[in-house]
Amino acid sequence: METNGKFYIGKDVKTQENVLYDPDDLTTHAVVVGMTGSGKTGLCIDILEEAALQNIPALMIDPKGDITNTLLHFPQLLPSDFQPWVNPDEARKEGKSLEQAAADTAEFWKKGLTGHGITSERIQALADSADFAIFTPGSDAGIPVNILASLEAPNISWNENQEVLQERISGTVTALLNLVGMTDIDPVRSREHILLSNIFIKSWEAGKDLTLSELILQTQNPPIEKLGVFDLDTFFPEKERFDLAMLLNNILAAPSFQSWITGEPLNIQNMLFSPNGKPRHSVFYIAHLSDTERMFFVTLLYSAVETWMRSQAGSTSLRALIYFDEIHGYLPPVANPPSKPSMLRMLKQARAFGVGQILATQNPVDVDYKALSNAGTWFIGLLQTDQDKQRLLDGLESATDSGLDRQAYDKLISSLNKREFLLHNVHNVHEKEAQVFFTRWAMNYLAGPLTRTHIPKLNQIVGAEASPQKTQTPQAVSSPLPVKEAKTTQVSSSSGTRPNVPSEVDEYFLPINQTLSEAAQNTQIDLSVSPELLYKPVLLSQASIRFLQRKYDLDYDKIVTAIVTQPDERGSVRWEDNLAKAIDSSSLDSKPNPQAKFEQLDAPLTQGKILKNINSDFADWLYHRESVIVLGNQELEVFAAPPLNKEDLLKMLDKEAEEREEEEIEKIKSKYKTKIASVQKKLEKEKRELSEDEDELRARKLEELGTHAENVIGLFTGSRRRVTSSLTKRRMTSKAKADVEESVDTIASLEKELINLTNEIQSEVDEIEERWKLENIEIEEIKVPPFKKDILIDLFGVAWMPYYVIDSGGRRIELKAYKAN
Repeated sequence: METNGKFYIGKDVKTQENVLYDPDDLTTHAVVVGMTGSGKTGLCIDILEEAALQNIPALMIDPKGDITNTLLHFPQLLPSDFQPWVNPDEARKEGKSLEQAAADTAEFWKKGLTGHGITSERIQALADSADFAIFTPGSDAGIPVNILASLEAPNISWNENQEVLQERISGTVTALLNLVGMTDIDPVRSREHILLSNIFIKSWEAGKDLTLSELILQTQNPPIEKLGVFDLDTFFPEKERFDLAMLLNNILAAPSFQSWITGEPLNIQNMLFSPNGKPRHSVFYIAHLSDTERMFFVTLLYSAVETWMRSQAGSTSLRALIYFDEIHGYLPPVANPPSKPSMLRMLKQARAFGVGQILATQNPVDVDYKALSNAGTWFIGLLQTDQDKQRLLDGLESATDSGLDRQAYDKLISSLNKREFLLHNVHNVHEKEAQVFFTRWAMNYLAGPLTRTHIPKLNQIVGAEASPQKTQTPQAVSSPLPVKEAKTTQVSSSSGTRPNVPSEVDEYFLPINQTLSEAAQNTQIDLSVSPELLYKPVLLSQASIRFLQRKYDLDYDKIVTAIVTQPDERGSVRWEDNLAKAIDSSSLDSKPNPQAKFEQLDAPLTQGKILKNINSDFADWLYHRESVIVLGNQELEVFAAPPLNKEDLLKMLDKEAEEREEEEIEKIKSKYKTKIASVQKKLEKEKRELSEDEDELRARKLEELGTHAENVIGLFTGSRRRVTSSLTKRRMTSKAKADVEESVDTIASLEKELINLTNEIQSEVDEIEERWKLENIEIEEIKVPPFKKDILIDLFGVAWMPYYVIDSGGRRIELKAYKAN
């Protein structure tokens, strides 16, 4: 396919001509907006495919798992290629084997590609064009990312880039403090931020690298005498600096953090190009990270890109792409998260270096459109609400120098269908109106969001692996931090004295509702040995969620419970990994068993402020994760909200469809009633006239016969006076006969018209009956999230989980004395 160096992204809705997009237009960046199901992901993957074909490298931030699909290119389009990625649940629902579903999918994809003029050769060219890989910061599921390079002194002049580097330091420090639970940081007012920033500046200004270990040591003993007009100890006393150093040390000491400091360094040049110079398309999968960890990594990544960019020569052509699949929360209109300053600077300055950004979102109201006024290209798809549309039009107006026909754009956006996008490109100033196009078929198989478990196989099929290098894993600081303050990895000793729980949170005692024999089922231990009763601390969170949506007759309550046995010291919790059965608050004990011992409390269960943040995080996680599925049909306005199921919905749909069918059939009958009555009236009249005409014809024939007989007699008698009369009678008979024939023809025509009307009625009735057949009615799955006000935290705090502890055969065995009902 010849594209003359341009991106083939779809076809014009009006002309059906190929839509080609100049990649150099992306140096002024692009914004892609569309609700879930609009085809936004497909369009973005189309653009990324075209970039790969043009040998343009790309860094892709993937918060949901959709962009991992860029590794699923199958030039041969074999069913065996698709089979590992076909959803087995969907196949089962459709009554297909996995093999049949894969064959159908392969055929479906082949047909779609053919319809857009895409050949296997072009897919092979895509596979050969770049090296593809998935990186997983904070995890070894893919290629892990060593973020320590973000602390190294940048390889650009401090004096020439002082403002930029200070901004990078500010973002890095903010992200680092967020990671230890310090949110809503004001860089001007926070002592922690000011101290760490000055440590960075002191090192980078001298061209010296920092490590986390060195940063922790320097936090205790900074190479700084004064901060502002105050000496160091007045501004930030030593004891409080020690507390900050302990927080940072907890990051480094935590086993879960080791995956952040191993793997491939966050070196942008290496992420964009392989050692052999081949372009790379690097996907940074961050769906598994907590919100703070995501913000931490995105901030570091953007800072690293910006520093790399400034080390490059200027360019008017597109040399690299940065794609962000969902910028919600990273470039908000009001708040100022750590990621925002770098993203703003990139939007304003990256053009000069040939670095383009594609920023996608399904939440127009949560994006800073003033910031996006620098974007030259807008791809606008199907939107969820009118509020989204109006907010987007506001932003588009601010991004358009020559004025915007708001009414025309409003109309165009409102008329968009799935996979249709309005293209607004400031570089196409000659075009009188915006272009609406539908996206081409993606060459990569769009399997939908993939999870962390899929990533090893994805990297395997493209041969992706970390670049060989030597990495050193820094050790947690053991000195000069006092030994008594360091967290031990040994099993904590128990005590009969209950540790104090922070006053800011509640304390609970889970009941001892299992006997030792019940707890010891399926184990081989000596039950004659008297057990010790031990309480171990856990974090207990339980919320009641009400899902209320009158439109769908939805009023449903749900309880979500999490019991976290080993909370992260930084206050980061993966709630989905710690879900438990609901707890009846009345079943909780009011006080512990007096014979029990207690395990010691460790951070963060000793830190009230962090626990408060965890509580807020739990509510926020519920708000973003929890939802209920309402089954229904928007056209019929029939919905089955929980606890109703699909069977209930089908009954309601069947009843409503039957009523709609009867109503429409009655309308059809009413519409044709007048027509049929008119034809029938004419038919009856014509039949009467036929009868009269036939009577007339018989009479004329008799008269004519009589006259003829008289004329014959007259011939023998010599009389000629009746000849004229005979001719007259013949003419009258002929006329009567013609009248009869005319009536017969008219009656036949009217009867045919009646038959046609009857056929028309039957045809329309058949169409209505077919349309309202239950199997032809589409059932939608509508995801309904809760309102924040409807999420109520019922239980939150430190809970003591009871255990039976037995020494058996030299082994220490712990068995839960509590069982969720």
